[in-house]
Amino acid sequence: MFCWQTYNALFILRCITKFFVENLKEEDLVRQFEACPARQPDGTRRDDENVNQLDLFLDSLIEIVVDVPLKDFTYPLHLEAINCLLVLLSVQMFSQQPASKSCIYRSLMQGRYSIHAPLLVKTLLQHFISQDKAPPGLYRSSAGGSVVIGLASELWNMLTFGMTRGIASASPVSSDNVTVVKPNEVSESPLSNQALLLVLVLANHCTSDKNLHNPYRQALFSCSNSQDPCNEATPTRAAATFKLDLGRLYTTLCNVPSSDQTTLLLYLLVHRNRHVKTYIMSRSDIELLVVPVLKTLYHAPDSNSHHIYMSLIILLILSEDDLFNKTVHEMMLKGVTWYTERSISEISLGGLLVLVVIRTIQYNMLKMRDKYLHTNCLAALANMSSQFRSLHPYVSQRLVSLFETLAKKHNRLADQIQQQDAVGSAHVTVVNMEDTEKPSDLVQDLGVLEEVLRMVLEIINSCLSHQLAHNPNLVYTLLYKKHVFEPFHTHPAFQDIVQNIGAVILYFSSRLDQVQKDLSVAEVLATVQHGALQWPKERLKKFPDLKFRYVEEDEPEDFFIPYVWSLVCQSSGLYWNPASIKLFAADNGSPLVC
Repeated sequence: MFCWQTYNALFILRCITKFFVENLKEEDLVRQFEACPARQPDGTRRDDENVNQLDLFLDSLIEIVVDVPLKDFTYPLHLEAINCLLVLLSVQMFSQQPASKSCIYRSLMQGRYSIHAPLLVKTLLQHFISQDKAPPGLYRSSAGGSVVIGLASELWNMLTFGMTRGIASASPVSSDNVTVVKPNEVSESPLSNQALLLVLVLANHCTSDKNLHNPYRQALFSCSNSQDPCNEATPTRAAATFKLDLGRLYTTLCNVPSSDQTTLLLYLLVHRNRHVKTYIMSRSDIELLVVPVLKTLYHAPDSNSHHIYMSLIILLILSEDDLFNKTVHEMMLKGVTWYTERSISEISLGGLLVLVVIRTIQYNMLKMRDKYLHTNCLAALANMSSQFRSLHPYVSQRLVSLFETLAKKHNRLADQIQQQDAVGSAHVTVVNMEDTEKPSDLVQDLGVLEEVLRMVLEIINSCLSHQLAHNPNLVYTLLYKKHVFEPFHTHPAFQDIVQNIGAVILYFSSRLDQVQKDLSVAEVLATVQHGALQWPKERLKKFPDLKFRYVEEDEPEDFFIPYVWSLVCQSSGLYWNPASIKLFAADNGSPLVC
């Protein structure tokens, strides 16, 4: 009974808090806490005049999360405590001041319970890892059963004047006098979902203020593997870190549906937590983690741009490791049915990665035209290029076709600029969308395109310089498409790198000419493989190794804070008044571009 009474009290407090957050100001909310006298457990007033009521409330919520055992009857209590914390922290959505100026955030970051931040983050991650399903009675109410959900629903309707009725499932499903009132937005494991959202909120705020330390972010980035006996926390860092079963975390990240929030958590861990990154790199089944990321990129039209970015950057970070680049080309996959461009019975994980990244580049060329997305895609391919091995014939074709597509676009842009220079932009006939651009825009586009073209050439050259003997299919494709490279032999921006590719084409063309008969594909490949054994490497001009590292831009909060709160709005199952949100465009949950 105590649990349900506490739940009811928390729900009422959450509703009232939410009303203040959305309709008034944070100062009004804090004033209400200050107006309430602190009470002892027996109901008598506390004598300590320095007690901060907001701190007490936050402490109580955190104590519920970390101290109360998780059982079926306490599941709603844990869920409501986390929801209360999310609602309190949501002041950021309704304010234009930095989180570091908020007394709620400052209390969490510097208050008396902040020393236990590692314990809270560990508990929340354990909820995410466990993926415990909600008890059967959580979303059900009947005439003879629990009235908690019904009471809470009526109270919330009174506070919001019935505005939230539209967010529930279309029509309550009734069976045997039992009404299911579960919202569509809530997952089967709501506690895991809310815990993950709270981790992301806590870790991504107050990161740029040098005067305000974020202990939750530090805890997330320094946690280590509890199953590694050699990894002992040093006494000086014991208070700032914790240990977690990274094997279970890895399994959960691989098995839960690939959502924005799971991808964002994976990004934070591989980018900032060296223990997690090292553990992931040591896995022999890394395809379980990489393939869902590739599927997200493959289905880019169904994903938002932020999810695409996070997925791509994860691949870029992984590609910084030479062992990863080697391993993915040794790992063979069968039956990749979700890749529908072409039926492939067997392909290496590395080959599949190349295919999906190339497809992302082409999608970006058609739809998004984002220079930074191009750069990150090509950087991942460049990091891997020296380890390309046994590329599938289709992968080789797609890689060379990417250059061919870019080359055609380059020629069209160059012709347009020449025409405009000759007759003047005022007399140019509009033929397609590209022609509507100003001359200066066309020149800028041409410059960007030349950078992309050169990077593709460098990727091909890197593969030929390091792995020519292991890529007969790529050599075969270059021979078949050699006419594509001919116009660039004299181009000042490309002639040095094209000279290497031309040398390879010339060498193997002469080997084929010596045979003096029509050859089948198998015979050509055999000739290439034999010729590769005698290939003189000194023929190729030396270029620096292609190595790119991902670096977060300055002031990452400008990107991550709106992104995190858009995820909370979309997937928490909580209703937020869109008319009051100032952090992003509430109609689509997309962060505002500053």
